[in-house]
Amino acid sequence: MGILDSAVNVAELVEVARATLPSAAAEAWIGLLRPAVGLRRAVTGELAVGQLGGAPALPVGMEWPRTRAGRPLGFIASIDLARVPIRDLDVPLPTDGTLLLFYRDPSEDPYEVFGISDPEPEDQPPTGYVVFVPAGTQTTPWTEAGATLYPEVGLTGDLIATGPRRGHPALEQALAELSDADREFVTGTTRRVEFWDELSRRSRLPGHLLGGYAHAWQEPVEFEAAWMRLDAASPDSVTAVLGEAQHWTSLVQLDSGNDADMMWFGSLYWMMRRDDIAAARFDAATSIFQVS
Repeated sequence: MGILDSAVNVAELVEVARATLPSAAAEAWIGLLRPAVGLRRAVTGELAVGQLGGAPALPVGMEWPRTRAGRPLGFIASIDLARVPIRDLDVPLPTDGTLLLFYRDPSEDPYEVFGISDPEPEDQPPTGYVVFVPAGTQTTPWTEAGATLYPEVGLTGDLIATGPRRGHPALEQALAELSDADREFVTGTTRRVEFWDELSRRSRLPGHLLGGYAHAWQEPVEFEAAWMRLDAASPDSVTAVLGEAQHWTSLVQLDSGNDADMMWFGSLYWMMRRDDIAAARFDAATSIFQVS
């Protein structure tokens, strides 16, 4: 497994796959495991690698991130890349500097959380933003009037293994090489779901992640990001979306939870193309919210 040998949960995931899937399907899924940094609340004595909530340290002279309509976004989290095992990840992130993550509080929008609104909005424009602050940048911490303010909670991180969930493009590609019976065993929705149930049971909640596979609550977020990038609206675009989704990966996932009073009933995702990550074009990130 290489790098994944040191992931705190890799043996557990391998055990679950081999105990609940046909041999060929289990090895195909295990072969797709990817490293991530699992972020969790830091306790006394643990290295702080970032924070939920509080006041961000923005570059001096930078304006506070806002929606297209001019509404200030809430500050969600920061991650100090120099304090996490970047070289153990499979995404080309900078080895230092800080990621600042912003999003409008989804709980303030009854349509976005519950799917109800009168009238139903015709468009839900992206409501998140990523700021990359290079190491050595002069910064100043502040809060913005009108922006949702969350209590500050320190974060630490562990190297963990993550696997693709049902419907993920990488898994679909791997399953295409298996027998029909093995493929149906993994993808079937009406029976033989012990594998997926066991994965969910053993998942760490909240599932804050840097890199790795996002845990989507609805369709894979790679597909959703691809649809948003292509602005695809017809069945004729399915092939294009499938191809585009292969280029996308999860930058950060942050789950709803009590730690910083972030009760959204779901997860926030900041998705990026790998080439944009490599070029540090963090303003190209796409933000997604899914209800759990």
